[in-house]
Amino acid sequence: MMILSSVFVILALFGATIFVHELGHFLVARRLGLVAEVFSVGFGPAIWKRRRKGVLYKIGCIPCGGYVALPQMDPSLIEGGAAPERTDAEGRPLSPPPPVAPWKKIAVALAGAAGNALFALLLAWIVYWVGKPSSPDERMAGVGFVMPGSAAETAGLKPGDVIRRVNGRPVANWIDLATILTIENLDQFEAEIESPDGTVRALALSAERLDVGVRLPVGVGRINIPRVWSVSRGSSAEAAGLRQGDTLLAFDGQALYSREQLIHLAAEYRDREAPLRFRRGTEILETQVRPQYDAEQKRALIGIWFDTIGSVDYDKVVHPRPGDQLRSHAGSIFRLLGALTNLSDRKQAKSAASTVGGPVSIFLMYWHMVRASLRMALWFTVFLNVNLAILNLLPIPVLDGGHILFSAWEWIAGRPAHRFIIGAAYRGFAALLIALFVYLTYRDTMRFIWPARPAPATGAPTLPEPEPSKEGEPAP
Repeated sequence: MMILSSVFVILALFGATIFVHELGHFLVARRLGLVAEVFSVGFGPAIWKRRRKGVLYKIGCIPCGGYVALPQMDPSLIEGGAAPERTDAEGRPLSPPPPVAPWKKIAVALAGAAGNALFALLLAWIVYWVGKPSSPDERMAGVGFVMPGSAAETAGLKPGDVIRRVNGRPVANWIDLATILTIENLDQFEAEIESPDGTVRALALSAERLDVGVRLPVGVGRINIPRVWSVSRGSSAEAAGLRQGDTLLAFDGQALYSREQLIHLAAEYRDREAPLRFRRGTEILETQVRPQYDAEQKRALIGIWFDTIGSVDYDKVVHPRPGDQLRSHAGSIFRLLGALTNLSDRKQAKSAASTVGGPVSIFLMYWHMVRASLRMALWFTVFLNVNLAILNLLPIPVLDGGHILFSAWEWIAGRPAHRFIIGAAYRGFAALLIALFVYLTYRDTMRFIWPARPAPATGAPTLPEPEPSKEGEPAP
């Protein structure tokens, strides 16, 4: 019964995400006088359909998207060529629809993203009212990792420390810290540090500007929870009996404050056994792990994939403001897009590409969120809607951004682009998107459903903050 209810919630939330996107297209198209023939949530054969006022409404059996059939938005129906023959659902011929102004097509294309944005805002208000389980960096500017050999380590900063003040100004969490360092454009600052034992001291630290424009302390990572998402077959972690959901507490007697800290500790214990303490449910357990060298990662690994989206304390609730939620989610997506298009740093682009998830990742994360907390599922739906709103506006044919691109050309030039150019662009990008869909589905299946490789590559699919990390390579 629990499984059926979880599946129902997942389909309801994901279906609502698709519905509001297509509803945006549909309502604006009807308002501007465009012909709408089909409104579908899902693809493939219909499991439910009804025709009303000339529009066929249906639910497809493949819940991976949806569409509104708007013949006047069809790129093949442009001046300079014969329109293809069209028939309705019953096979009756349909007359060619009249052309529409480019600005109307742009408005219709934008309306889908607007639907997701409004839905995200509504859900963000709900999350704000009911609260959500929080991650440590939402509650404090905790230090989870200090890069060995960095100026921060030389100054005496250690994992577990908390930055309480910057140049005398109080700091509530990592967002506060980044805001102060960025707005004041600080390269050097004095930090008031509180140790895990409660002692307070002052340290001189450095800050640097990242590619995304914000400033953060040099060589310092935030506290995050090293929780297991999955265990690779044949790994030391599997032999040690680790399971999904285990929270790692200490390695060789050292308290763990981050995934990055564990990565570096494991690398130092190549082919040596080390005690590992972890929590499973309410139990505190201990085992032994022997990190094994991985040639691809060029370091020793214990063989786990980190759960980054589930790295929250479910008994500690916060009430993030709607605007902060939307900015955080949008920032995550823009950082990913920036890394993917960074041609000067192939390693960064490759690392970013490895975090991109497809349909399998989305449904697995929904499953994980729903089983953990409905509030987390709502929060993840906010992220997903922001994702769809931004990604659909990319200037790529087949996506809404492609319609906007060609319609803008038509508006500016006074005539549509040549039929051959539009047709080739749409066919080419449709083939690429289908290939990407198949590849991501296969890769996600091999990663999360059938992890056959002896060592992991990434910790999780594309997710909001905190950033996904690799067990063999720390996140920046």
